[in-house]
Order: sequence, then structure tokens, then C-alpha cells
Amino acid sequence: MKGKVLTLLRENEKTFLSGEKISQELNCSRTAVWKHIDALRKEGFDIIATQNKGYQLKKSGTLLSEHDLVSRLKGNTLIDKVVFHSSVSSTQTIAHQLVNEGASEGTVVVADEQTEGRGRLGRVWDSHKQSGIWMSLVLKPNIDFRQAPQLTLVAAVALTRALRDKTNLNVEIKWPNDLLIHGKKIAGILTEMQADPDRIQSVIIGMGINVNHQEFPEEVSSIATSLKLETGEGFDRAEMIAEILKEFSWLYETYLTEGFSLIKPLWEAHSLSIGKKIIARRANDSITGEAIGINDEGVLLLKDAKGQTHHIYSADIDFG
Repeated sequence: MKGKVLTLLRENEKTFLSGEKISQELNCSRTAVWKHIDALRKEGFDIIATQNKGYQLKKSGTLLSEHDLVSRLKGNTLIDKVVFHSSVSSTQTIAHQLVNEGASEGTVVVADEQTEGRGRLGRVWDSHKQSGIWMSLVLKPNIDFRQAPQLTLVAAVALTRALRDKTNLNVEIKWPNDLLIHGKKIAGILTEMQADPDRIQSVIIGMGINVNHQEFPEEVSSIATSLKLETGEGFDRAEMIAEILKEFSWLYETYLTEGFSLIKPLWEAHSLSIGKKIIARRANDSITGEAIGINDEGVLLLKDAKGQTHHIYSADIDFG
């Protein structure tokens, strides 16, 4: 019910909404409305009350909440359920557990803090309270399991478009799963698949974005940044999550109906790697050359000094 109250206030944020109107819309008493308003204020929402006018939402709180997220995702046809936790080991871990319990496509797990946040190849991801966006999205696409890595690139495009729209920063994609600003990491994507021999059960896309960090541990301070460090401004994380999921929803639908070929030019338009000399460090070797693009499967194409083009399916990328 608190989420519904918050949705009504947000839909009418430029004016006052009377307690009577809210009670009629939600079929509850005005006393119940007041209790929900009071609870939302305690969560950090700035809701003013004026006699004979009603209630008005001035700004969102600094803390994330399930009610805030749900109220912003109205109309998103992909998102089926929001699962919010104040603190978890990892949103990926929770998402895997939920899939095993029968979670539907469009279940999104969001946490204010991760105590064991992780990135690609098991790397640690700093995920403190009130600092960033830590979320995992459950998908159940009817695609060949070999296409699953393409969803990392779809997510990268969605993140880039959303962050650019909300901050006007020049966010760029470093293949396959990092987003950078001025050469420093702002976000990472972790895609994990559960599959039978003949079909995908689920794809879980984890996204970590450094939003309101004011500093980083010394060991990563030279390679990581945040939206706040880049702009000097704090950002409403719930609003940004809603924008990210909106961008991802239509890109995902486009991908499922039209294929990766329509996602490819959007990815290349934001790529940091294309045209650069890079070193692709694979499990057993390294290849140096120029990144010339990706193919229609999302595989990185690298041309070496001899003019031979290599297909890079998985690697760590450094700039040469």
C-alpha cells in the first residue's frame, strides 16, 4: 500500500493531492493514508502536508526502498517483481536462489549493500551502503545458449544510454562488460547462465554502478570513479535504476524480435575499444592488435600486425 501511495504522489508531484483523493483512489481510510505517509517520511521521503490542500512529494529520500522502486517502474512491461534487500552477500547469489525457487522473468533483485559483491572472474566489487546501484535481473530468453553473451552487450548499451541521459557524461563501453568515464571504471556487468543441455533456463545479468561514492580504496582509486566524483552532484539511485531498466526493456525486446544486428551499431557507437591498439589476454595466450569492431554475434574482432583477424570470445582487454 505504501508503494501505491508513493506512486500517486509521484504522478501528481507538481501539485498537492488531498488525503480524501488518495483514500478514494486506494479504497482505504484517511487515517490509513496518514499512517502510510508517516511511514514513507520515516524512510526518508520529503512529503509536505498543507491544510486544505493535502500532500506533496518534494524529493526522494537518500535510502533505497522497495516502495520507491516499484512506484517508478509502473508501465515497464518486462519487470515482473522487485526484490529489495538492505544488505546481501550478492544480488547475483540471491537471484540464483530465486530462479531455483521458480522466479519469473523480469524479477529484479536490488540491494543497498553487498558484503560479497563480485565482478567478472570472481573479482571483488566495492559495494557499500548508499553508494551505488547493485542489482541483478532474471531473464528467460528463448535463444540458443551460445547467444547468451550477447545479452552482456545489450545491457552495456542500456546502461550507457541511461547514464548519459541522466548525467550528460561521456560514458564509453570497454568490451565486453565494463563502462568507463575518462578511462576510469564506472560500471561493470556480470552475466551468468543456468542451462540444460538443450535450452537456457535463465540468464542473470548483474549490474554494478558507482553512483555516489566520494572515495575509493587506495588499491582501486586510480582506476575507478563515480558519477558524483565526475559531476560533483549526488544522484537519486531509484530514479536511475528505473531509467536503466526502461532502456534495457525496449532493447531486450528489440533483441528478441529483431536479433543482435540492430543492437550492434548502438554498441559500436559507444565503444571505447574500436580503432584502438589492445592486448587481449585469454586463458592460455595473449594477442595484440587493433580492435576493428564486433561481428553480428557480438564477438570482438582483432587485427594483428600481420593483418590476420582474430575472433575474441572471452578475454581481459588492456590498451596497448
